[in-house]
Amino acid sequence: MPSKSTLLLYARLVRLDKPIGILLLLWPTLIALWLASNGQPNWQLLSIFFWGTVLMRSAGCAINDFADRDIDKHVQRTAQRPITSGQISARSALFIALFLSLLSYSLILPLNTLTKQCAFVAVIIAGTYPYFKRFFAIPQAYLGIAFGFGIPMAFAAVQNTIPASAWLLLIANIFWAVAYDTEYAMVDRDDDLKIGIKTSAITFGRYDVAAIMLCYFAMFTITFIVAWEYGLRHWFVAGWLIAIGCAVYHYFLIRRRNRDDCFMAFRHNNWLGAAIFAGIALDYALR
Repeated sequence: MPSKSTLLLYARLVRLDKPIGILLLLWPTLIALWLASNGQPNWQLLSIFFWGTVLMRSAGCAINDFADRDIDKHVQRTAQRPITSGQISARSALFIALFLSLLSYSLILPLNTLTKQCAFVAVIIAGTYPYFKRFFAIPQAYLGIAFGFGIPMAFAAVQNTIPASAWLLLIANIFWAVAYDTEYAMVDRDDDLKIGIKTSAITFGRYDVAAIMLCYFAMFTITFIVAWEYGLRHWFVAGWLIAIGCAVYHYFLIRRRNRDDCFMAFRHNNWLGAAIFAGIALDYALR
């Protein structure tokens, strides 16, 4: 039986102590489930997608730390992560990632073939994302696909098809991920420049704040168009406006490019996603 300290190390590896990543994955997935089911999602599906989100985000963290084990030591914020600091072996991290991925896949065995095919693609995207930082100028866009692939999966599970609206929501999620993960990348920009890692914060340069706000604008616009097509009105609009208020708050946090404030803006995106989901859920519930 592993000791408490060992379990805590593995919990740190998969970031269970930092649930913000789970939440940023969960909100777009829940939004898709509500839209796909006309506001009445199956509780079994909700459970499957919730735990699948937790497990796949955890597996993704283990893969990310494995891929970045020689890079993280040069970044102030990540130097003490379990693999980099030598507390967990790279082989153990790979085993954990594989185990969690298989466990996540087992959850969707009762679902249709299309959902399983989407899950296979999602695993490939999650596993290859860490390596995009080596060559892709805006790896945050690829992260947006990884963090948003629960959207087409949700529609596939509910409707056994993936309509155009699902792909539009995925595009919206890509813009949102570029926005919030650029805020995150602004925290590490100085370290990333030294070691040659590519991030959107470096690519956008002095236009980083403007780029973030443009990405928010694109996300809000696409989300509004899709929700309106689904007949969502007053409560959705209320949640949507609150989310816009969150984005405005983020602007005032990041405009001076202070590390702590940029990190605060990144974490606050949980409330932005929650506001949009709450508006959608209330709109369906109060009809």
